[in-house]
Amino acid sequence: MDIRFACSPAETASMNTEALRNNFLLPSLCEADKINLVYSHYDRLIVGGVMPVDLKPELTFTAELKAEYFLERREMGIINVGGAGNIEADGKIFETEKLDCVYLGKGTHSVSFSSTDKNDPAKFFILSAPADAEHENAICKKANATPVHLGSRETGNVRTIYKYIHLNGIQSCRLVMGLTVLEPGSVWNSVPPHTHTRRTEVYYYFDLPSHQRLFHFMGHPQQTRHLVVQNNDAIISPPWSVHFGCGTMNYGFIWGMSGENKAFEDMDQVPVNTLL
Repeated sequence: MDIRFACSPAETASMNTEALRNNFLLPSLCEADKINLVYSHYDRLIVGGVMPVDLKPELTFTAELKAEYFLERREMGIINVGGAGNIEADGKIFETEKLDCVYLGKGTHSVSFSSTDKNDPAKFFILSAPADAEHENAICKKANATPVHLGSRETGNVRTIYKYIHLNGIQSCRLVMGLTVLEPGSVWNSVPPHTHTRRTEVYYYFDLPSHQRLFHFMGHPQQTRHLVVQNNDAIISPPWSVHFGCGTMNYGFIWGMSGENKAFEDMDQVPVNTLL
């Protein structure tokens, strides 16, 4: 498990491209038959991915957490962005299609992942946060995620937002999780940008063709920096940082948060004309 420590705004302002990528970019999370995990000291989030092909990877890493099992003191949200696949938790199987979400609560002992068809494997994005209360394991299908349509062609951000783990959806201790899909011809996400010093956010980009790239903007609103990302890359966004981006074509991205509250609307807006 990779460990990422927290960085201050002043420290980040002096970073070059390599330092920015080493601290905030999580590249190529989904690898065949391997669970990749990164432990962030921002709100102690664990970010990861797994693409089961020939094997059925099991979630372990208990030594790193000094725990008897991974979710002894944690909860987890999982979203599938690939082919059909299953998540087995304490003997119960959750069957997922693309863009379905599964929540696993504190106290779930065993977790494993599999694909229905190895030629079209599932790609599971994982986000885990500390939890001090138990909530029921649950699945939310894409069709039941109450999509919200936003944006305009004039601003290049026609998009659909799907909320899964939130105050009026799957119940959790601290996690908030969902995803956004941009329409063809739209490329901007999360504009106007915002910060929320009460929560850390993670973005995971998917459905971006291998020959395309996305420019993710981060940093203090008056000291912005950018990271060039590709498909299946994730970004850790500190509570003090903006987080928005523009792709060379349309794409989708998962957003997940943990912190002081679970209110999706808890944002401190940053007007576009004040960015530097």
